[in-house]
Amino acid sequence: MALRIYNSLTRKKEEFVPSQPGKVGLYVCGVTVYDDPHVGHARCYVAFDAIIRHFKARGYDVTYVRNFTDVDDKIIKRANELDISTGELSERYIDSFSKDMASLGVLPASIEPKATEHIKEIIDIAQDLIEKGHAYESGGDVYFRVQSFKGYGKLSGRDIEQMQAGARIEVDERKEHPMDFVLWKASKPGEPSWESPWGQGRPGWHIECSAMSLKYLGGEFDIHGGGKDLIFPHHENEVAQSECATGQGFARFWVHNGFVQVNQEKMSKSLGNFFTIKDILKTTRPEVLRFFLLSKHYRSPIDFSDQALSEAAQGMERLYRALAAIDQEVTEPLNKAITHPDDLKYMEEINEAAQSFEDAMDDDFNTAAALGALFALAKIANRLVALPQKEERDALLSLCRARLSNFGARLGILNSDPTEYLQTSGVGQDATGPSAEEIEALIEERKQARKDKNFARADEIRDQLAAQGVMLEDTPQGTRWHKE
Repeated sequence: MALRIYNSLTRKKEEFVPSQPGKVGLYVCGVTVYDDPHVGHARCYVAFDAIIRHFKARGYDVTYVRNFTDVDDKIIKRANELDISTGELSERYIDSFSKDMASLGVLPASIEPKATEHIKEIIDIAQDLIEKGHAYESGGDVYFRVQSFKGYGKLSGRDIEQMQAGARIEVDERKEHPMDFVLWKASKPGEPSWESPWGQGRPGWHIECSAMSLKYLGGEFDIHGGGKDLIFPHHENEVAQSECATGQGFARFWVHNGFVQVNQEKMSKSLGNFFTIKDILKTTRPEVLRFFLLSKHYRSPIDFSDQALSEAAQGMERLYRALAAIDQEVTEPLNKAITHPDDLKYMEEINEAAQSFEDAMDDDFNTAAALGALFALAKIANRLVALPQKEERDALLSLCRARLSNFGARLGILNSDPTEYLQTSGVGQDATGPSAEEIEALIEERKQARKDKNFARADEIRDQLAAQGVMLEDTPQGTRWHKE
């Protein structure tokens, strides 16, 4: 199946063919580093991490650029509030972002440029746009002349004249047209600034991403991504200034992830439903949060709630239980020819589930459907575990194990030891209850009680643990336990 991607520019799915055979160039707008990243950031970067992992699994050489906006009005305001430099503030929150992404299993980008390290490139583009008649200087500021670009609005589907007529736009005497946007800002006292042909100043937000993407990926690269909230004005303005500067197309595919809602409301600090990644990880395992974020198609909105996280935790446990059950039965990978008709049916089911995973990811990176394929494999494994032991069965279990591990890695999950995961599945969600050592001691006591035919004490221990959320499962290989 060919890889098809929904392109926000054309508003339809298109077959992906890279600009250069075997290579993919991808730029995703990064964070403005003035605060800790929140669950909306997690949604974006986990989604693109899954996309990048799929490209790599398909054999592509991926150049992934994700920037840091480290000069901005919000950064300046926050630095002044804390009485520190903008550089110190930015480094603090770059470190915070990087640690949170590592916790969620998000791979580092190939290149992570900072806006302040690309001032020359920004000035060069602004100067070039002025010379070509697409921009103008006004009082030390530089503005992009929106009406000079006939394609303005093609990404967002907006009409410039209708926008002007239908909006209350504050008159700015420095602008030729109300919709013109800033490329370079004249500096104010106490702000970070750089020398330019128009005096001391600093870059506007939109031109930063154009400068960095063009530098590292070239004029017409494969994919530009970010949240849907960036389509207008940020990405629309990027298209305009980049195409006017280079005289050619900009990104060929535009990929945008959906919003995070909290209990079906928009997430915002004013509503008191704003959650940083660090807040969430105090009570939720990182792998569970990642599973939750992958459980919806990246373009769909996703509703964040305690119930949703609980369901994600249960989903992770189902997958890890299947892996643990396989590991109890098969300690070493086993290859054996499958010839019996009953065994061949299982082989066919395993292959169908594997193909479903590939098809899901090739269909606009549908991680929700891909997770469904993992659950199908887990279900097959559980049925096989219930069968009498034989080499053919164990070979099929080995294949299930390999598929689950491989596909899990491609989604950035199932990277823990199954037994350890299940034994600590309640950790971080409920600090109460017995420790793993206490549970193991009680299991040993129960084992001895049963050996001594003291079944009343054995049942008492089982009930005691169940009351504390610890469930026991007796198997031929011994007693397993997990926290509900």
